[in-house]
Amino acid sequence: MVSSIKLQRMVQEIEKEFPLEPYIQNAFLAIDREAFVPGGFGHFAYKLDALPIAASQWISSPLTVAKMTQYLDLKNADSVLEVGCGSGYQAAILSKICRRVFTIERIDTLIKEARNRFGHLEINNVFTRFDDGQRGWRDYAPYDRILFSATAKEIPQVLFDQLAEGGILIAPIEIGSQEVIKRFYKRNGRISSEEIELCRFVPVLNGTEK
Repeated sequence: MVSSIKLQRMVQEIEKEFPLEPYIQNAFLAIDREAFVPGGFGHFAYKLDALPIAASQWISSPLTVAKMTQYLDLKNADSVLEVGCGSGYQAAILSKICRRVFTIERIDTLIKEARNRFGHLEINNVFTRFDDGQRGWRDYAPYDRILFSATAKEIPQVLFDQLAEGGILIAPIEIGSQEVIKRFYKRNGRISSEEIELCRFVPVLNGTEK
């Protein structure tokens, strides 16, 4: 009950900055963010701040997760691929909206911790992979939506190849000295894009780390 009240307050704080679609509100109210932050940070879990996690990485602010989720336009999406699982919080939110969520993480420690969280929370429609997410996950392609949870200089062609016709890919992109959230569309086999807003994410890195 206590966490429910805290989640409601968190959603109210998000909405002061960024109005949410009702189905996204419901997803945020269904996932307790405290389960995804490190021990000792529980009292910060419901604030609109990014928090440090293992391996010098970060769990994004709830506001950032809300924006990325809403920008994906998930109402008719069945499957989503996430590049950069991190704590697993973004994937957990997506799991309450889409039938299947595929998430890839290049840091072994993080993907193991995320799997444990999904199991503990009985989230059974998130599928995890330890790999360099820039290669995608060909076995289950094409995906209706693809989400980058780290800043890229460019999107590898292999990921556009794994995006379904009519699909959307959202990613923070490095443009000069800035980072910009961009939305890419695949229509008639062609990719178009639009810039949405400035942002700040950790950078995409190549390879994997045990």
